[in-house]
Amino acid sequence: MNQLVDGVWTKGSIGASRKDGAYKRQNAGFRNWCTPDGAPGPSGQGGFQAESGRYHLYVSYACPWAHRTLIFRELKGLAPHVGVSVVHPVMGGEGWAFATDFDGATGDPLFGAAYLREVYLRADPHMTGKVTVPVLWDKQQDTIVSNESSEIIRMFDSAFDALTGSDVHFWPEDLRDKIGAVNDRVYPNFNNGVYRAGFAATQDAYDEAIGPVFETMAWADDVLSRSRYLTGDRLTEADWRMFTSAVRFDTVYHTHFKCNRQWLRDYPNLWAWTRELYQMPGIRDTVRQDHITHHYYRSHPDLNPHGIIPINPVIDWDEPHGRG
Repeated sequence: MNQLVDGVWTKGSIGASRKDGAYKRQNAGFRNWCTPDGAPGPSGQGGFQAESGRYHLYVSYACPWAHRTLIFRELKGLAPHVGVSVVHPVMGGEGWAFATDFDGATGDPLFGAAYLREVYLRADPHMTGKVTVPVLWDKQQDTIVSNESSEIIRMFDSAFDALTGSDVHFWPEDLRDKIGAVNDRVYPNFNNGVYRAGFAATQDAYDEAIGPVFETMAWADDVLSRSRYLTGDRLTEADWRMFTSAVRFDTVYHTHFKCNRQWLRDYPNLWAWTRELYQMPGIRDTVRQDHITHHYYRSHPDLNPHGIIPINPVIDWDEPHGRG
């Protein structure tokens, strides 16, 4: 991933590594919120009222963080109200690109940009930091609302309900403590844990990262042996946040990120739960394994210098999950 440092565009990896060889993810830089009436959210500035046609979502099908926002756009019936652009899956020296020579890559219909960095610089010509997906863009104010996926999905969960009539919520007030506890476990140890293992630059850093990945998978498998979902009998944000990494595990994390002690399908309850979520209405269309494999195996020359895409296991995501 490229970044702007003191106004100079520099080449770099998807995240910064510390001197001890451990992978460290950088924080998002735009933290405004869409709200029903445009009032300020928990962070950032106000003025971003939830309106149909006003906002546009920039995503990569390959990125699990961007995938969250695509899922919530479907779950909450926002497709008619929030447009979407999809970057090319292969990220080269110029960062996320809008090339259209790959099925599903849309280009940039708003500005005709060649690279996502141009969208960031349109929002803030003096911006420094990483250019990441997802990006929620406000066409009215001509700026970025947010590039923090965990907050975009919460905006989608409730801010637009007056437009859609949706009364289903995945961050219900009575479960927020439980959801937070699951997120606090899953994010560092699994969502980001696979990256910490995959991009570790020393054996010690890898050894520190890899254990929690499989401990978290075993924990989730045990929870799902006793409970329909990760926080009980209701499907919540916590499930969808883990799902986007689970659905990528056997395809890329197992091999490319050296998370190869076990496969996802070695955990029967976690495997069935992942298939159940995949088979929910609208979700399978958000999962593009072709984008996922091409991105990971062709965008990280430090890990795979020749860009060879392995044969990969044949996975039937439509296999009955048995969780009736």
